[in-house]
Amino acid sequence: MGMLSRTDEMILLAVWRLKDNAYGVTIAEMLTRTSGKKWILGAVYVPLERLEKKKYLSSGLGKSSKKRGGRSKRLYKLTKDGLDILIKTKTREQSIWMDISLSHLEKGYDTKN
Repeated sequence: MGMLSRTDEMILLAVWRLKDNAYGVTIAEMLTRTSGKKWILGAVYVPLERLEKKKYLSSGLGKSSKKRGGRSKRLYKLTKDGLDILIKTKTREQSIWMDISLSHLEKGYDTKN
């Protein structure tokens, strides 16, 4: 298993949080709320397709609705591989941040080393 980009990590986490309601619009809305930046659908669908090809996500069509002109939503679910890569990503992040506090960062660092 490789490493996730920050975007891929955020999308996988959004899918996990949204559970049975994870589709393009709700994922973009959650990412906009949590990141403070506007996520457009194109910025969500490309990584979703890539993550599905890597087997980190699976998808299927939900029920069609009159509200959507009879079209179905493509719903996404986190796979076992997706959960595993998220856990590994979190573990790596915690390891690299170990023993670094905000006060360490605020003090700066020695540029002579």
